[in-house]
Amino acid sequence: MAIATVNPATGETLRTYEGHGPAEVERRVDAAHEAFRQYRTTSFAERARLMKAAAALLDEDAEDIARTMTTEMGKPIVAARAEAAKCAKAMRWYAEHAEALLADEHPTEHDVQDSGADLARVHYRPLGPVLAVMPWNFPLWQVIRFAAPALMAGNTGLLKHASNVPQTALYLGDLFRRAGFPAGCFQTLLIGSGAVEGVLRDPRIAAATLTGSEGAGRSVAAIAGDEVKKTVLELGGSDPYIVMPSADLPRAVKTAVTARVQNNGQSCIAAKRFIVHQDVYDDFAERFTAAMNALTVGDPLDDDTDVGPLATEQGRADLEELVDDAMAKGATALCGGSRPSELPRGWFYRPTVLTGITPQMRVHREETFGPVATLYPVGDIEEAIAVANDSPFGLSSNVWTRRDEDVAFFVRDLEAGGVFVNGMTASHPALPFGGVKRSGYGRELSGHGIREFCNATTVWQRA
Repeated sequence: MAIATVNPATGETLRTYEGHGPAEVERRVDAAHEAFRQYRTTSFAERARLMKAAAALLDEDAEDIARTMTTEMGKPIVAARAEAAKCAKAMRWYAEHAEALLADEHPTEHDVQDSGADLARVHYRPLGPVLAVMPWNFPLWQVIRFAAPALMAGNTGLLKHASNVPQTALYLGDLFRRAGFPAGCFQTLLIGSGAVEGVLRDPRIAAATLTGSEGAGRSVAAIAGDEVKKTVLELGGSDPYIVMPSADLPRAVKTAVTARVQNNGQSCIAAKRFIVHQDVYDDFAERFTAAMNALTVGDPLDDDTDVGPLATEQGRADLEELVDDAMAKGATALCGGSRPSELPRGWFYRPTVLTGITPQMRVHREETFGPVATLYPVGDIEEAIAVANDSPFGLSSNVWTRRDEDVAFFVRDLEAGGVFVNGMTASHPALPFGGVKRSGYGRELSGHGIREFCNATTVWQRA
């Protein structure tokens, strides 16, 4: 893929960029390595000052960077503004909490004595330069939720962003420079995916984090495994959205629509499989389909637009293949199922609800990265769990019930990194985020996330 901004609402190429050659990549890797040698010794207070300065700059730039994101990957402008605000909030959260999250841990006095020490503690130290391979769907947030904790822990970062969001990528590299971070602390690499292996194998790179496709995750994990380097992977998702008879149905329907079409349906944590108890299935399906069908599809720069275009032409083609395969094998589209004829330019797709899904359909096993929902009727809670877990993915899950017994059952048995009860999955700086199975491993955000790229150093001391 060329490194270029292509407006997905029109298909027009707006800007193209020359990628960084080997010499420039070498210069930036070396700069990250040299910066780490000094930056790791800075105080938490100094790091917090710099991070808050970056957050303030992002607040000032919010409208401009929101329009850049919308132009590059098509998210509705209202959502883009919210993304910028969320990033600034997360930066301030880590600035305020990092020191406490990485405070030394002290075993009990009994355990210290039992170890034969007079003093013992666990001390967290940064690892070094971390390579971040990031996706286009949340081009600002995906990066900040790595960068804020990594920099506050004393690491340095190198960003290899998706090739269709180069302006956002360059903005991020410049943001931390403008905030006063030492040169080399956070830099953008304008490189294609083929150049990632060389960077990851460089001995100066300590670790890597990737958010993206399963294929990309497998590749990075294999290379890092060969080099024995730490990785955190957040890959695809096909999150279940389970509705039980005791659910507040109007709320469940309203939230279901948002959960499915957020970011034009291009979100790993979007609800994708709607698993509904047969006692409320018909009512839910009717209300949900009507609400999906009523969404406004159009120009993402218009504040009134609910669903914009898919980010890439190939992404829309992939989505169409999944829907066409399902319908050829007997699925029914209660709404959507095609491109909007009134929008001939750009990569738009109508919000779609499919029913009659069987295991023989690709859509049953693969991730739908666009505004397509699948409906499954189930007879009881055991069947709901079985359908939810019948997926190679396990990122998060959504459960709607007002019975505590149901909640306990779902928390115990759902194969997912999160269980969100009577609400939709969302990420927050204070809560760990990540999945199981083919959705990846490791955690981002919270104390769990900031410690991923730290050396938990055992300090054992006798007088």
